[in-house]
Amino acid sequence: MKFVDIAEIFVKAGRGGNGALSFRREKFVPKGGPDGADGGKGGDVIIEAVGGVVTLADFEYDRRFQAGHAGHGSGAMKTGSNGEDLKIFVPCGTLIKDSENGEILADLVEPGQNFIAAHGGRGGKGNAHFATSSRRAPKFAEKGDPGEEKNLILELKLIADVGLAGFPNAGKSSILAAISGAKPKIAGYPFTTLSPNLGVLAVDDAKVVIADLPGLIEGAHEGKGLGLQFLRHVERTRILLHVIDLSQPNPVETFNALINEFKEYGADLASRPCIVIGNKIDIEGTDENSKLLQAEAEKISAYYMAVSALTGKNIPELIKNIADLVRKTPAVKLDYDADDLIELTPKKVSRKSSRTPVQIIKQSDGSFRVEHENFEKSVSRINFEHEDALQKFSRLLKAMSVEEALEASGAKEGDKVYIGEIEFDFEPEIVT
Repeated sequence: MKFVDIAEIFVKAGRGGNGALSFRREKFVPKGGPDGADGGKGGDVIIEAVGGVVTLADFEYDRRFQAGHAGHGSGAMKTGSNGEDLKIFVPCGTLIKDSENGEILADLVEPGQNFIAAHGGRGGKGNAHFATSSRRAPKFAEKGDPGEEKNLILELKLIADVGLAGFPNAGKSSILAAISGAKPKIAGYPFTTLSPNLGVLAVDDAKVVIADLPGLIEGAHEGKGLGLQFLRHVERTRILLHVIDLSQPNPVETFNALINEFKEYGADLASRPCIVIGNKIDIEGTDENSKLLQAEAEKISAYYMAVSALTGKNIPELIKNIADLVRKTPAVKLDYDADDLIELTPKKVSRKSSRTPVQIIKQSDGSFRVEHENFEKSVSRINFEHEDALQKFSRLLKAMSVEEALEASGAKEGDKVYIGEIEFDFEPEIVT
């Protein structure tokens, strides 16, 4: 399976159903009251984390997601059906970001955690909803609200206890195979590991998840090579295993270059608990390099081990040290509370925001646009095909003092005015 750790998708929730304009029509009830019911709520788009999935490859080709639309209300007080929710499944460790500003909307870490990525539109109210003692036969009903739509970025950060770090061909995949049940594809050429391999190290009753991550090159923190793709997955590991090839001419220089990449990237990676592993001691002439590397590791208070992934020398001791360090090291703390990011219900609109005055924007063509989130939403719900719709619209304009605001901004009779998608000519006398 192809490993993909970032994808951009478009999600759109379902539209709410229209409210019904209806009156009772019964044989012996000549003037029946209003019985138009509300429309249903549009379906939500829900993103949920599941176990057993380790890539975002499915989103390379399937990038648009639409939840179900709701049914319209009808007479006899029959409410419209709700739209069907749509669930999108992603791997654990998936960040959900707003593609416009990069804001983190949710961080799905545990299986079953979910996030409502787009809320379904509210159903329009039927005319029965507007009946009062003074208005017994309302001849209007609301349209349903459109569902939310968003462009989102899905970013996968693998959740592993241990990250194997090192430059290409250091023997990381061989180390993973030696200490765990993983069977990665291994070959003797640079950039062997182009996507993460996961292994599980079973020690006593504990299971330690180890990720062999794509090889670094110098300048990775600037995005060179696999750069940021690699470093993204290191952020959540508890400890790091720095694997250095002892058979190369200058392993100390390689080690310092590796540490420098972590320092430049940030995210506290350079100070993460680690074990420095000098690999390939089965090759003759590596003793001196091993001593030099050990001295360098001690400068940063890192534990050092010399091993051979090929022959298995010192691998049992390495396994024990990995397990001990993982037990002593708590999980990485995020800069935010993942649970706080997840909103399971839409935010309620405060009454205070409804009392905020409308804003009038004079446009370059001489027209005027009225801006106010709640007011615009109320206007969008008016079904102008209904008999009393203009009266309802007029009452809304008066309640929000729109005429006064337009005149204060220089609007004259006949000027074009826009409220959301509604366009009309300004006629002050219309507000009565």
